[in-house]
Amino acid sequence: MPGRPSLAGRSLLLVLRPISGMGGGGSALKVCADHRGGINWLSLSPDGQRLLTGSEDGTARLWSTADGQCCALLQGHESYVTFCQLEDEAAFTCSADCTIRKWDVLTGQCLQVFRGHTSIVNRILVTNNQLFSSSYDRTARAWNVDKGQVSQEFRGHRNCVLTLAYSAPWDLPGAPCMEEALAGGLLVTGSTDGTAKVWQVASGCCHQTLRGHTGAVLCLVLDTPSHTAFTGSTDATIRAWDILSGEQLRVFREHQGSVICLELVNRHVYSGSADRTVKCWLADTGESVRTFAAHGHSVSALKYHAGTWASALLHLPYDIPVRRANRSRRGLPKLTLPCQPMPHAPQLPGQGRGLSGREAQWRHVFTVFTGSGDARARAFDAQSGALRRVFRGHAFIINCIQAPAGPWCRKKKSCRRRCPP
Repeated sequence: MPGRPSLAGRSLLLVLRPISGMGGGGSALKVCADHRGGINWLSLSPDGQRLLTGSEDGTARLWSTADGQCCALLQGHESYVTFCQLEDEAAFTCSADCTIRKWDVLTGQCLQVFRGHTSIVNRILVTNNQLFSSSYDRTARAWNVDKGQVSQEFRGHRNCVLTLAYSAPWDLPGAPCMEEALAGGLLVTGSTDGTAKVWQVASGCCHQTLRGHTGAVLCLVLDTPSHTAFTGSTDATIRAWDILSGEQLRVFREHQGSVICLELVNRHVYSGSADRTVKCWLADTGESVRTFAAHGHSVSALKYHAGTWASALLHLPYDIPVRRANRSRRGLPKLTLPCQPMPHAPQLPGQGRGLSGREAQWRHVFTVFTGSGDARARAFDAQSGALRRVFRGHAFIINCIQAPAGPWCRKKKSCRRRCPP
């Protein structure tokens, strides 16, 4: 199979115990070996019951998060799988073979092949019955999910397009002069050419070019209510932009290395960096309010999680085959699946006797999970910055983390606030 050299051994899946107390390390419950190459990405289904993995071996696999069993093998790509996304009724994968594929999650059958890119497809984003993709061919594209045809092509970047995000039209202001331009929403892309671009999806025109970074744009997140994009770069800064006007709003300057990953939660920006730290910033001012240290190498992945004390962790290590200097390293890349959420959370240390049993069971815990080049995942208290747990056992860098969601509020389906049942 064409592509990068494969690793010795097979990828492993480890099931970790949920966090149930302060300090200590995570312990493995199960190990499953099915993939025959490193795992490049993973995606949880919206209900958290299934997991999709994309691998160096050119396949994707669907797993049950309840027991860690492989439910389906997705075969068809002619080179390694770079990224994947799992929806309720379909799975999507993209590959170094320049294609994107849509799969039936029950049978594993390939339902559609999306052809058009002329180089490695880096990322995909499926939303509102639209599929967006970014590629080494310097373009991003929008596709009709049902027909498998390109509906729009976005050209203008001078180098590889790495990351992308989408803002739907109903999240954008309804000014009469903007209605037609914003009818299809806005796509934001980040590139190794040092810029981010905002595209009108309906017309394919470049709406704004966001200039200011002096290095590659590695990651971006959108705050749709304020129409703000946050971009992280190899220039060690994070920048906030108004995606409608293209104005640079503020610069976040405390990292001493490339900003590799970003997360936006409750008007706070969390950033993982090659300087071995995660920082928490106030999104509205750019002030750094907390630093999460203790990493032995670059922070390559992070995930904020709000839930009960019995929350679980899902994380993915990666052997960095893209970084040629590390290709010669041999070992067993591993993937972590979550345990099933516990029906009742144990009483937290320091809880008073006066608390009712219900309060003790459903006290919320806010956690920042990180993955690092030191092959360890960590859990930090999001509010104090204290290190809670270190998950050991992996041989390679962890490049993807997912945390199963806690119970949803019953008051309203659209409410994303975790509440006791």
